[in-house]
Amino acid sequence: MTNHHHPVVVGGVELPGNLFLAPVAGYSDAAFRSVCVDEGADLCYTEMVSAEALTRGSGKTTELMARAENETRYAIQLFGSKPEVLSRAAAMVLPYGPALVDLNCGCPVPKIIKSGAGSALVRNPGLVREIVAAMAAVLGPAGVPVTVKIRSGWDEGSRNFMDVAAAAVEGGAAAVTLHARTRAMGYSGTAAWPEIGRLAAALAVPVFGSGDVFSGEAARRMLEETGCAGVMVARGAMGNPFIFREARALLEGKSAPVVDVAHRAATARRHLLLSARFLGERTACVEFRKQFCSYTKGTAAGAALRADAVRSSTVEEFEALIGRWVAAAAG
Repeated sequence: MTNHHHPVVVGGVELPGNLFLAPVAGYSDAAFRSVCVDEGADLCYTEMVSAEALTRGSGKTTELMARAENETRYAIQLFGSKPEVLSRAAAMVLPYGPALVDLNCGCPVPKIIKSGAGSALVRNPGLVREIVAAMAAVLGPAGVPVTVKIRSGWDEGSRNFMDVAAAAVEGGAAAVTLHARTRAMGYSGTAAWPEIGRLAAALAVPVFGSGDVFSGEAARRMLEETGCAGVMVARGAMGNPFIFREARALLEGKSAPVVDVAHRAATARRHLLLSARFLGERTACVEFRKQFCSYTKGTAAGAALRADAVRSSTVEEFEALIGRWVAAAAG
């Protein structure tokens, strides 16, 4: 049986496997990335970092690049629309030691698009080429590859992902991730996996697939059906970092592990305590409300626990909720 879990070489950097946590705003912070690494993610991306804010010296922006102790490698994602600003930002992230630096060409959020960044860039392949070249000129000599995450296009009438990806590679991109939805689709509808396959067959650099990977089995199918080099998991990992453990087992031809509530609860608790260390208790607990709701989705007493979670503001209060969660599962 073919082992679909394997190393990937990106611009001279060897990654130990091909299961990645996507850059997800509000979720993929150091604490959550740490949990995902423990659960089998081979590489995790930071939340997207504003190149403009970084070059202006925003302390809050630099916090997004905090790194967990168990992250032997991680990737930083930048967003922006000006080559000269992305070039300066790329130089500023080098001291953080990223394995890769990614350019966001996929975010569909209106305020990002208004600045000409995110998925607005797919309307201008030439600018994508120029930005990637500016970043590569800084990062390349340091041995840090530039990668790009794109969408299928702006809307149904302009699914130009092949042109955007080609421009990125011409600029020096060492890998391309395709979220196979248009900007107009947002997160609705179904991701067009055949487009990932087309891109993987066309490019000389690794292509990673993204979109509708909500289970380990979906990750396995994406690799098998598209021939892409790796899978990037986004919403499918929210409250479910165990997806990496499951996917790895299936890709290695093993049975998917059973993750019981005791393990889920222990993982959620570790996530909370890590978050408190990075952010401070108050901020961590406010941020953890949405995380806890994701962890408890579909489990016994989940609705009642979530109702209380949105009012919880201390580690002690969350510890009590986690205890109730485990007790409810035990019957």
